[in-house]
Amino acid sequence: MLMKRWLSTVLLLAGAAHAQAQAALPMLHTEGTKWLDADGKQTALRGVNLGNYLIQEFWMMGQETKAVDDQCKLEAVLDQRFGYEERQRLYGLFRDNWIKPRDWDMLPQMNLNLVRLPFIYSVIEDEKNPRHLRADAWKYLDSVIDEAEKRGIYVILDLHGAVGSQGWEHHSGCAGQNKYWDSAEYQERTIWLWQQIAARYKDRGAVAGYSILNEPWGTTPENLAVVMGTLYKAIREVDQNHVIILPGHNKGIDAYGKPSDHGMRNVAFEMHPYPGHFGWGKPGLAVHKGWLQCSGDGDNVCKWQAKLEGLNTAFFVGEFQPWAFMGAENGGQVTRVTYDTYVAKGWASTAWAYKVVTNKGGQGKGTWGLVTNAPGAAIPKLDFTKASLADIEKLFRLFGSVPYQPQQTAIKWMNATVPPTPFAK
Repeated sequence: MLMKRWLSTVLLLAGAAHAQAQAALPMLHTEGTKWLDADGKQTALRGVNLGNYLIQEFWMMGQETKAVDDQCKLEAVLDQRFGYEERQRLYGLFRDNWIKPRDWDMLPQMNLNLVRLPFIYSVIEDEKNPRHLRADAWKYLDSVIDEAEKRGIYVILDLHGAVGSQGWEHHSGCAGQNKYWDSAEYQERTIWLWQQIAARYKDRGAVAGYSILNEPWGTTPENLAVVMGTLYKAIREVDQNHVIILPGHNKGIDAYGKPSDHGMRNVAFEMHPYPGHFGWGKPGLAVHKGWLQCSGDGDNVCKWQAKLEGLNTAFFVGEFQPWAFMGAENGGQVTRVTYDTYVAKGWASTAWAYKVVTNKGGQGKGTWGLVTNAPGAAIPKLDFTKASLADIEKLFRLFGSVPYQPQQTAIKWMNATVPPTPFAK
């Protein structure tokens, strides 16, 4: 009897291990303009960004002030007030609460199978000891990949903030710096960083690709193409498997030319189209109809598809925003139609962003988050230059426990059998 029970347990464990192995996601690659699985089947990749998690953007958590409006400023304030080690502990507390198991469980409810993970270089590299890994270098990337894969979700790793910063904007971690392009040391450290990442994940199928530098607009398109070409070659020395995603300039991708003419393979271009935002019209049906249905004289998906076919290269829409300020119903419908349009063209895409919390709470006419804090579940705004340690800890813990209000109409339409027709109105 004991032997039977032992054998039964062994078989059960073996079956569980086999099931877990079967659940591993297959490696993706690109051929021409398509994202394909290992069997050559086109993969529909619909996703969202885990913004503010491993690189902070203060507007996303109701904390932006003139004194502290980017990650570098907060780190400096915490170092000065509490010391470096305490800053490290506080950042661990923040990260452990911004994304929790409830968030991972929410993503499949939205019918999403891809996340883009923006991170700052110092999540992995020891900022005080360049070209050395932090003791906990892989804690968060490993966790994200593991939690995503359990739910059938792919991960694109996105270097959102390089050492020295690759632009002038706050979302590179340090606003107003843009030192990356003029520093051979910073570029070499970024090569080192990506080679460490590639060595760790080169055989991991759940990693859909490497987005090697976010919005690198602090240089010319021509220099961008040269520097990214060097980074591509360095990653390929370590990892022959993964899709390498070449970042577009705010002036486009023309400076790269055709990737295959430069010996590049298994690549995609990345751009961030934001109809309705940043000077591109106003949020509403008209601007999205023009973009998605190619009406009018403005930029549209048809023009981009023709460009990509000419370059014989796949596409990753790394950021876009189809629901904010649109009202619940129009926002939900346009979200579904946008994803469907990108999938039909063979593009991978990740909206910005999964989670945004505000001082008042509530979706209203649509925040930038697929989830936000519920109405009345306010997020206090702290002055980090004066707030007590206890209040900072309390705030960081609140990010993991505050009640949510998801964009329910987007969830409804993302799971609808029959897609909506918002532009027929």
